[in-house]
Amino acid sequence: MSVDWGNSKYFKASEFTCSHTGTEKMDQNFINKLNNLREIYGKPMTVSSGYRDSTHPVEAIKKDPTSGAHVSGKAADILIERKNAYELLSLAFDVGFTGIGVNQKGGARFLHLDTIEGSPARPRPTIWSY
Repeated sequence: MSVDWGNSKYFKASEFTCSHTGTEKMDQNFINKLNNLREIYGKPMTVSSGYRDSTHPVEAIKKDPTSGAHVSGKAADILIERKNAYELLSLAFDVGFTGIGVNQKGGARFLHLDTIEGSPARPRPTIWSY
């Protein structure tokens, strides 16, 4: 599950470290897809949350700590709003992200992007709002 950060054109490991533990366990295929999205989008993308350890409060309290997209290293939240969010959302569909969460209210507006595979309990692709 180790990423070759030397081949990541737009992102670095420090952008994805868990704010709770300081660890980073991102998935290489996810980072490749995110770099592809950034290339097509043509504008900087700010990561607000990348890898989350299973002990991270959001994962441990609010979710099943073994199945979260962030825990698997296959997800990131990108700070973005309004017209830019619409543009990035459209491109994320084209690039093939399988899970897209939209939060466009309040102070921290973002898109959640992930590459989790579908299952009967968690069909993919899917989109949701926060």
